[in-house]
Amino acid sequence: MAAKQDVAENTDGGTVTAGTLRAVVHEEYGPAEVLRLAQVPRPQPADGEVLVQVRAAGLDRGAWHVMTGEPYLGRLAFGLRRPKNPVLGMELAGTVVALGRGVSRFAVGDEVYGVGRGSFAELAVAKEGQLARKPQTLSFEEAAVVPVSAATALQGLVEVGRVRAGQHVLVTGASGGVGSYAVQIAKALGAEVTGVAGPAKQDYVRGLGADHVLDRTREDPADGTRRYDLVLDIAGRPPLRALRRALAPRGTAVLVGGEGGGKLTGGMNRQLRAVLLSMFVRQRLAMFVSIVRAPALERLSELVESGLVMPSLTGTYPLDRAPEAMRDLVAGRVRGKVAIVPGDGGL
Repeated sequence: MAAKQDVAENTDGGTVTAGTLRAVVHEEYGPAEVLRLAQVPRPQPADGEVLVQVRAAGLDRGAWHVMTGEPYLGRLAFGLRRPKNPVLGMELAGTVVALGRGVSRFAVGDEVYGVGRGSFAELAVAKEGQLARKPQTLSFEEAAVVPVSAATALQGLVEVGRVRAGQHVLVTGASGGVGSYAVQIAKALGAEVTGVAGPAKQDYVRGLGADHVLDRTREDPADGTRRYDLVLDIAGRPPLRALRRALAPRGTAVLVGGEGGGKLTGGMNRQLRAVLLSMFVRQRLAMFVSIVRAPALERLSELVESGLVMPSLTGTYPLDRAPEAMRDLVAGRVRGKVAIVPGDGGL
């Protein structure tokens, strides 16, 4: 069903449209079954915000955390008893249809990508500083799976990990959303990359450019046969002592995300212990919270348009199959990333 629309003039020269539109919502926390397709009020951009017609939305692990409300610590931001914003999704790519006051970097009709609020919908609002112009070499579906995952990989490797050409880099969870970009970005920056993945995804990780691939079911990267200058730990499973065994004497381990652990704090407890331990050992153990900003997106656009990094899009799902997409993500059936498409397209 198309969005119901009543057109009014936008003070900045474009148009805004009242009415409703299709979106994937969840009024309670839980598994994929809490998701449903519904008609919701059309969002309006506030000062410094942009209204985007969503052509595709990326599905990242963060959407699972928001859907389930886990770890519970995250509900301080998501909503204590129920979601503050019932529309799911952050990553998006689409076309600017209206501008809030003060927006100067974009105009109506621009093709953009980045993060916004409730991107599993026909329209979504995003802050101007969290968008960039879509790389011309990418489709909307490809661009939509870049922002959160690739920016997290870039920040973990460069800003936190301080990767340098010639270093030996280990990427755990190399077949996932963040990992698939981390392998490519580390290679683009001149590192020798080892990826860790399950047996069914070995060839996929090699295809991303990894110099070596370890089977996580049979091979232990912390067995002492090789030491790494930088470990990007995305899987969130190895004990800290195992991470240290995999590191060179003055190597760095960067813990990404909050996977694993209990429902209260998730992996944050492990991350905080790592930072504390780092104060007493020669090796550096670090954590960070990724925030997608325009400069990172613009840097990623340069890497994409130069051919050094390509989106790992392995499938698309229409809005009404968003629960299925989430179940596939949780079950580990997704290689790289998938996109949610408001139109009629899909797998």
